This record gives sequence, C-alpha cells and structure tokens, in this order.
Amino acid sequence: MKFSNFSNRSSEKRVTAVALSNDGLHVCFADKFGVVWVVDLDSVDSNQALVNKKAAQMLAHYCSIITSLEFSPDGRFIVSADRDFKIRVTVFPKKPLDGAHEIQSFCLGHTEFVSCLAFVSTSEYPQGFLVSGSGDSTVRLWNISSGSLLDTCEVEMKAGLLESNRRGEDCNSAITDLCTIPDCTMIAVAIQSLQGIVLLSCDLSARTLSIAKVVSIMGETFIPTSSRASFSAGLLWMVSGVSNLRGFDHHSLARVRVISGFNKSNLDPQEFEPIVLEDNEIPGGYKLLEKLQGSVVVEEKVFLAAAEAVKTAMSNLLVKKQYSVEKREFRKRTRNDRKTKQ
Repeated sequence: MKFSNFSNRSSEKRVTAVALSNDGLHVCFADKFGVVWVVDLDSVDSNQALVNKKAAQMLAHYCSIITSLEFSPDGRFIVSADRDFKIRVTVFPKKPLDGAHEIQSFCLGHTEFVSCLAFVSTSEYPQGFLVSGSGDSTVRLWNISSGSLLDTCEVEMKAGLLESNRRGEDCNSAITDLCTIPDCTMIAVAIQSLQGIVLLSCDLSARTLSIAKVVSIMGETFIPTSSRASFSAGLLWMVSGVSNLRGFDHHSLARVRVISGFNKSNLDPQEFEPIVLEDNEIPGGYKLLEKLQGSVVVEEKVFLAAAEAVKTAMSNLLVKKQYSVEKREFRKRTRNDRKTKQ
C-alpha cells in the first residue's frame, strides 16, 4: 500500500488529537487550547490535490487540553476526552462545518486526566460501549447515551503490577493507550512503565471488564505508547516512540513489536495464547523494521531514556500544575498567543 499527501492543514496551536469520521468524509483535530476543528473531505478527488482551505471550528470554549477524539461505531457521536478528567459526548451534526451544538452526555468518574478512548462493539452490540483510560490507572466502561459508568477496572492493581511498577512512588501508572480488536471484546491496554500489555475482556451482556492476560515483552525495555490491531492477519502492532530524545545520536525513537494470535477462532480469554514475534518473524521482517525505525538495532540505554522522556512529557502536558494566584495571573498575561496579538 502506498500513501501520498494530497492536502495540508496548519494549526496555530499544538495538535493533541485527531479522528476520521466513519464515512471518511471529515477529519477532526483538537488543539492544545481545547478547540476541535473539522476539515471537509467530501469534495476530494483521489487524482486531484485538495485545496488547502482553513479548517472550520466545530467545538470551542472547551478550556482544557483535549487528549483523545473518537467517533462512535454508528457515526452519530464524536467523543472527546480532556486532562480535566472529563469525557464529553457530542452529537456529530449533519453540517459539521457550521459547528456542533448538541451535547448528548458527560461521562464523569475519572480522578486524573483521561488519556485515551476506544469503542468495544460486536455484531450483537453494534452501537458499542465506550472504554476510557486515565492517569488514575483505571479503564472504565461507559454508556454514552446516558453518560452512565458501567464498570471500572483498576488495571494496575488487578493485574498484579502495583508493587513492581510503583517502586516507592506515590502516583499511579497512567494508562497510555487502548486498542480494541474489531468485532471482538478484547482490549489491549498499554500502561506507563509496563514492558508489555494487559489484555482486558469486556462482557458486553453483563457490562463488566476483567483482566484476561498480562503479556510481557522480554529482552529489552519496550514500553508501548501506541498499538493497533490488524484483525485479518491476527496481529497486534505496537510502537514505543518519542519524538524528542536529547543527549543521544538518536533524536527520536520508534521501536515496533508485534504480537500474534488475535484470530477470531481463538479469542476465548481462557484459551487465548498470544505470541510475541521476533523481529525476523514479523511481516516484512528486518527490511520493514529498518524502514519504520531507521535502524534494526536499538541500544538499551536509548530505550531507558525514551521511556523516561515519555513519562516526563505526559506529566508535563497532562498533570495540572498548582500555581499561586499571582503566578497564575502572570502566566495569563504572558501567554504566547497574547504576545502575537500585541
């Protein structure tokens, strides 16, 4: 498969989340100031470059960093999460360029920033249920129509990771990524400081979450920051990455690992046996890894530095700092966006 760039959109603020509508007609992205923008792709011709029109403001006045955007399986709603512990479910309008003004519900219950969102759906439950991960080390299951909390899974504690991950620290290990398997009730969970993933099982009829397995990745300090499933091939692709790595020849890091076994016939949590593939066993082998990573071999000290850099970056961006009244007013007066207007 070959990808080509047919259009660019610039944002005055840092982009923090992106989502593509289910029909492929709209791209939504959020910036650091809590504004959600929308780009119309309806008139795109695959053989003709898209005119670089400015994105339209769809949701504004959020007043918080948006961390994740997801469309519901039926495309009726767009769900946004933020660092102020909130999840907002908004009706996706027929004319999104005119703005989205109808809020369906708020999903409230997390006690730290909400870092990631995903939907679990099957043919029996096509509307799906929302799952969210947070800095409070929990994954929660929601009914988005009402905003009601259905279940909470304290992943770090129930997976037996608390003592090994905490090491005397007072804070929880944040959930950094969620990946649901298409037409399946399995959820892959990445946790800060965990060398591997936790697999959750979601019982949609009982509306519950439970730990299915902990899959450890041995031999290197690989802590996933993102994952996606290739259901047709039965593979879970994971990336450990950081874009700014100081003090090393590597200015950035991208390390790819793959877990096999995600076939529809063997996804019973009691019988499921995932296998972490070696580099030469993944589709494309060393040639693909060199293309994706820049190098096949990554030094262990680079892994350790990258893991610490990800942890620091997440803390700096998402954990709210406490300021005195004087310091807060000073920061308001010296904001970068105000400097450009003066």
